Amino acid sequence: MLLRFEAANHRSIMEPIELSMIAVDDDREATRGFDRLAERVLTVAAIYGANASGKSNVLEALAWLSSAVDHSLRQWTDYVPRQPFRFGAGPSSASTFEAEMMVGGVRYTYELEVDDSSIVAETLYSYPERRRRVLFERDEMNLSFRRGLSALSGTRELLTPTTLALSAALRFDDPEVGAFGRALAGVGSLNLGGPRRPDANSLAATRFVFQDAEDEVRDDFDARGLALGMLRLADLGIDDVEVERYGGGYRLRLVHRAGTQRLAFDIDDESAGTRTWFGVIGPVLHALRSGQILLVDEIDASLHPKLSAHLLTLFQDPHTNPRGAQLIFTTHDTSLLGQLNRDEVWLTEKGDDGATRLTALAEYGGDRVRRSTNLERAYLHGRFGAVPQVDMSTLRQSLGLAAGGE
Repeated sequence: MLLRFEAANHRSIMEPIELSMIAVDDDREATRGFDRLAERVLTVAAIYGANASGKSNVLEALAWLSSAVDHSLRQWTDYVPRQPFRFGAGPSSASTFEAEMMVGGVRYTYELEVDDSSIVAETLYSYPERRRRVLFERDEMNLSFRRGLSALSGTRELLTPTTLALSAALRFDDPEVGAFGRALAGVGSLNLGGPRRPDANSLAATRFVFQDAEDEVRDDFDARGLALGMLRLADLGIDDVEVERYGGGYRLRLVHRAGTQRLAFDIDDESAGTRTWFGVIGPVLHALRSGQILLVDEIDASLHPKLSAHLLTLFQDPHTNPRGAQLIFTTHDTSLLGQLNRDEVWLTEKGDDGATRLTALAEYGGDRVRRSTNLERAYLHGRFGAVPQVDMSTLRQSLGLAAGGE
């Protein structure tokens, strides 16, 4: 589970921003606890803000770090594909990232600093007994491991100026470093506001939920039952899903009901809305089944508010989320604030310098937001900022109208 994420000099983010999943109000069922952690951890975080305030870039920064761990060894060659802040000192300054996570009941902290041409610094710590222990440290091409990690000695041979040591270490069999690296590299991402939604991978992930059942792949997580429940919740008239072997692959057919009649349709014959919801189910259930961190951009772009609220419930409820999966999403849908606690809400604003600021609602303006506050009403009234500021006088002038509208 993600405890904390920090990023600086990435896209619209210049100064460090921090997203914390540590609960402020920890006396509720939606939080998760660990034996070696004093605080409880959230399973849901929502990021609100005006258009172009940088909401998506907060998610993208974490997605970039995850992709870096997964791909730098194989795909990064002559340069580091970072995206620094374009104004001021951004292009000439290093970009930094930090992720703190609980993996296998142990807390880890990973720090990374990069510029255009190389990995500047990289460090991984663990806290097996609540005391910090350095697993490895890197300063440019100088890499040192904690004594006892002999299985990772071959990492140095794979290291290049643009290869993360954590990426290279995943090639070797070390339970500590490997467990953390796989968890960070495995962060999921879903963009519901994109022009091509859902993509083939999302549909395939949903297909696998039903294909597992067909092939008798079982565990203690009833993914197929949850998937059917989610389909029926959307009130699409779908009663079941069939996975047929077709040539060298599989074909999905959704079984509709109309009175006493049942008829199967190919997925390509379904409406865009049905395909979108069907494509969401797979990534969501994969996250719940594996305890994954799932990033969803523009969760309200394609889904009815009722369905978005249902996704939140799936992650907040320990019965449907027994493995501590986390949903971190951006949205404009203020109706979801009625289902979110104050510590699950974050706000983005863009300053005069063009840089994104990220603020925790629970500590907004230095004053603690009362737990009983009607978050939706307060947000819409501009109490927390992070809403569009419309200057009607400027609009009238641009239309050639007088300030008074004459």
